[in-house]
Amino acid sequence: MNLLKKISILLAVCLLLTGCAAANPAPTAPSCADGHIDAGDDGFCDRCSQFLLVVVDFYTLNDIHGKLADADTHPGLDELSTYLENARKAEEHTIFLSTGDMWQGSSESNLTEGLIMTDWMNEMGFAAMAMGNHEYDWGESPIEENDKSAQFPFLAINIYDRKTDQQVSYCESSTVVDLGAIQIGIIGAIGDCYSSIAADKVEDVYFKTGTELTKLVKAESDKLRAGGADFIVYLLHDGLGSSKSSTTSVSDKQLASYYDTSLSGGYVDLVFEGHTHQKYILTDSYGVYHLQGGGDNEGISRVEVAINIANGSSKVQSAELVPTKSYTREEDHPIVEQLLDKYADQVSIGNEVLGNNAYNRNGRYMQQTVANLYYEAGMAIWGDRYDIALGGGFISVRDPGYLAAGEVTYKMLYSLFPFDNQLVLCSIKGRDLQSRFFETSNDRYFISYGTYGAELRNNIDPDGTYYVVVDSYSSIYGPNKLTEIDRYDADIFARDLLAQYARDGGFEQ
Repeated sequence: MNLLKKISILLAVCLLLTGCAAANPAPTAPSCADGHIDAGDDGFCDRCSQFLLVVVDFYTLNDIHGKLADADTHPGLDELSTYLENARKAEEHTIFLSTGDMWQGSSESNLTEGLIMTDWMNEMGFAAMAMGNHEYDWGESPIEENDKSAQFPFLAINIYDRKTDQQVSYCESSTVVDLGAIQIGIIGAIGDCYSSIAADKVEDVYFKTGTELTKLVKAESDKLRAGGADFIVYLLHDGLGSSKSSTTSVSDKQLASYYDTSLSGGYVDLVFEGHTHQKYILTDSYGVYHLQGGGDNEGISRVEVAINIANGSSKVQSAELVPTKSYTREEDHPIVEQLLDKYADQVSIGNEVLGNNAYNRNGRYMQQTVANLYYEAGMAIWGDRYDIALGGGFISVRDPGYLAAGEVTYKMLYSLFPFDNQLVLCSIKGRDLQSRFFETSNDRYFISYGTYGAELRNNIDPDGTYYVVVDSYSSIYGPNKLTEIDRYDADIFARDLLAQYARDGGFEQ
């Protein structure tokens, strides 16, 4: 075959191949410029096969009550800080949250009026905190100061100013966490906890609860979804009154005392709770998860959620309560020590050794001792002008619930009795003295009296007027029907009376 013929054949083959290529172009990936489709909800786009699930890990604390530093009776937050930091490094999308009661309860936090805890949350990168009832234990001014310091919002959609009937300025209704492909809306609220706060600390605010709260949350959810939120988390400072040992289905009736299940019908996708210090993972009638991780740094709630960016569906892939013991082997994070150094001048009094305690004293012993000291202090202050029938009232002991044997520090007493309730002299009618104090069925009421009280106990004139010494929490509690006569303005509280008792050797026997 001559050269010219060979060239002709090769040109013909090239033209043939070119024509086939034009008639049958190479396949290209289908375009999803107008959005992905996942009709089967399998997590992959029906057209381009792209993986569509964004996985988000939520870590939520509740009722830590200022437990920043390690103590003999509880762990601090140094190991937890390492655990959370490692989680953030290991997982692409992590969100840290709190359902409130973060400040009140330890000498470190109380002596800084919560600022040391707010600083810790800033350092850890919290996204939001719901307002708890104990955030109000020092009134509104410290909340406002913490709000100025916080790099995250305080959430409470239902706390309103009595004068303006507007939401309080230091709380927001919601916040949005932008994760790029998806948006997480977070709504916060306080439950019907008004009676759990000393009335004089919240006299300028009120809480919208029940159906009013439901309406507020539904409207906020609608607003967030209209703005692009793909998933709604509800932080609620309220919860079930009992713990559950495993994931449990819960009825609408069981939740009704604090949660309207209609919120789970498209408004709320996940609920983190608090206040009752219980441990549970619940699923309601809509399949929405509710979690609470105990209290006083017993553990945290962790939920992993997969959210489909094509159709908006979501699924809880795992839900667990992470107990403190599972991360106490972590290395101590330096942030706790750094914060203690920062506030050293304010918190140093907590380390003062006051005396020695001969043996473990349980909670009831400590509560009765406080009642005794109220009576003794009242007699010393007012006894020369008034016949005092008794001292005491509602006396609550906090974590750990007992005074350990050995050295007694101011920090230990602060943990047991953290509240700044002043001594108050009150008058009371005989019938109320009998029913509310001498014959009360409330096991948190403790009383102490001398010869006059002992003689009076079985000879009370129902219409007579008598005098008692209580603290300011009991004095302003309406059902006690007490009338304030005088208040000891010095900053002497239950823990201070106990501190002097320890210095005087009261716990050595």
